[in-house]
Amino acid sequence: MTALAHETLEAVMPRPTTPPSELDEVLWQAWKAMELPEGYRAEIVEGFIEVSPTGRYAHGRVANRLRRALDACLADSAFAAYQDINVIHRRKVWIPDVFIALKDAEEHVTEDGLGIDASGVELIAEVVSPGRDSLDRDRDRKRRAYARAGIPVYLIIDDYDGQGSVRVLSDPAPDHARYESEVRLPYGSAATIPEGPAKGLVIGEDITGSMRPG
Repeated sequence: MTALAHETLEAVMPRPTTPPSELDEVLWQAWKAMELPEGYRAEIVEGFIEVSPTGRYAHGRVANRLRRALDACLADSAFAAYQDINVIHRRKVWIPDVFIALKDAEEHVTEDGLGIDASGVELIAEVVSPGRDSLDRDRDRKRRAYARAGIPVYLIIDDYDGQGSVRVLSDPAPDHARYESEVRLPYGSAATIPEGPAKGLVIGEDITGSMRPG
């Protein structure tokens, strides 16, 4: 995420004096009007427009391994894995690395066609990128945001947690912005998706790669 994103937002809308509903609308309109250089994307997360570059090779490799594993798991179901599509919840916008929704998801496409409403999303997965802002965003800010939206399962593949870890969060409590259930396992262990269309899928070394050197 760039410092410019924070600086621009603070100049447009001072957070302490602005009612949340007005802030949401200002951010939404600003997000829709943004013209980003190639290779960047913008999300609205917890009161900020956050601009970040597209993932590095290692990041994309893990995300695509996960996407292929989900494709195989979901092949005979009514669901599919998606990438590079906006997920929208009450004027918040996220672009997850991978998420699961219906194959025929038209009923969940937002009225303006800008993305899929979060109510139609069964699982979101993020592959953590390096850098303090990226770590905080995926581990904390998005964790709270996805819980508020009631996303049933949030999967975090984190190359920067010790020697690497997979966290599987489920049972969201939207009113408290938290997940009631969390399993955290180091790389090399078998983390299993506990519910939903991909229930039983194991996130192992074939997706994460082997444990990072200490």
